[in-house]
Amino acid sequence: MTKNVDALIIGGGPAGLAAAISLKKNGIDNILIVEREDCLGGILLQCIHNGFGLHRFKEELTGPEYAEKYIEMLEGTTIETMTNTCAIEIVNEENSKTVYLMSEKSGLIEAKTKVVILAMGCRERNRGNIAIPGTRPAGVMTAGLAQKLVNRYGYMPGKEVVILGSGDIGLIMARRMTWEGAKVKAVVELQPYPGGLNRNIAQCLNDYNIPLYLSHTITAIRGNSRITEVDIAPINEYKEPKKEDTFTLKCDSLLLSVGLLPENELSQLAGVNLDRVTGGPLIDTNYMTNISGVFACGNVLHVHDLVDWVSEESEAAGKAAADYIRNQTIQKNKIAVRVGNLVRYALPTVLEPGKPGILSLRVIAPAENTTLYVKADDEIIYKKGHKKIFPSEMQRIEIKEVPQKAKMIHVYLE
Repeated sequence: MTKNVDALIIGGGPAGLAAAISLKKNGIDNILIVEREDCLGGILLQCIHNGFGLHRFKEELTGPEYAEKYIEMLEGTTIETMTNTCAIEIVNEENSKTVYLMSEKSGLIEAKTKVVILAMGCRERNRGNIAIPGTRPAGVMTAGLAQKLVNRYGYMPGKEVVILGSGDIGLIMARRMTWEGAKVKAVVELQPYPGGLNRNIAQCLNDYNIPLYLSHTITAIRGNSRITEVDIAPINEYKEPKKEDTFTLKCDSLLLSVGLLPENELSQLAGVNLDRVTGGPLIDTNYMTNISGVFACGNVLHVHDLVDWVSEESEAAGKAAADYIRNQTIQKNKIAVRVGNLVRYALPTVLEPGKPGILSLRVIAPAENTTLYVKADDEIIYKKGHKKIFPSEMQRIEIKEVPQKAKMIHVYLE
């Protein structure tokens, strides 16, 4: 089976949906969204808590309600969607791209397209990524899997729970499991500061008296057919466990909330250059990768803390892709973006002179009474003071105009 489209979007979550709507609004009609799950919406479908949409829709929504807003926008349009379909390879050709798809219904599909938008989202690190010693019993899973089991399938993964990592999904699941009658015995965090948003620490842990052990880690998992207990130890300044202070907690479930990784195996196979810090594609100010006509947006780029920013970013990527389809945009002169003191990364890594730009960034560690600067060579083009700034909160900087003659953009805290 073959298909010919103007734009092919890989991923039917919030990023893919927003990019598709933006393409349509900007005059592109022949659009295909490919989604490997059986329905559109992505991770939003299992996020039944509220807090979504305040920036994008000016109302507080649950995850499924937010997704439904975009799904409704698709109704009555020419945008085609294919669910239960995986993209397995992207081949770059002179004037087009060929994307090979595997569909549960139609088998192998060869899709020809002018542009590809990567919107595959991210995935959780698992036990294999963090190498905790011990046995391999049932009951050890990522916090996102537990969220899917509880919220979508109505299945409780356990009654006595320990959570490793204080990422937002883990914090939200601490509250969710408590609501469902489980006993959450502890949240254990390797860093000396929480990994999730402050509001989630307050609403999901403090409100339910759930202990948070900072600068601690799990040193062993025990159990035969099912997990029965874990060993927890504080760590020293070298991130080494203090064995003499180890204690044990009984549990029948261990949820891992130890970070997210952009889903980029397909990107890498296609020859897309990846950022060594974020794990996502390197992009220019138009969200285009090093491969002309291949764009990326959302959590496949870097992990966002608000879906509203994913939508805004993906709409911009969709508009840029539409411009490319009409004009076959040629790469212009770019100004490199470099990070300095206490800034972990900033995206995009290049900006266009003479145009506005938006930078997304995260700091390396919490800081107080500090100022975030953006300089174009020696000229300050952005400056904002922060009483407190945290790695868990993505910062967005709007630059009104990048100076024409600048040679480098420098982002740092001081």
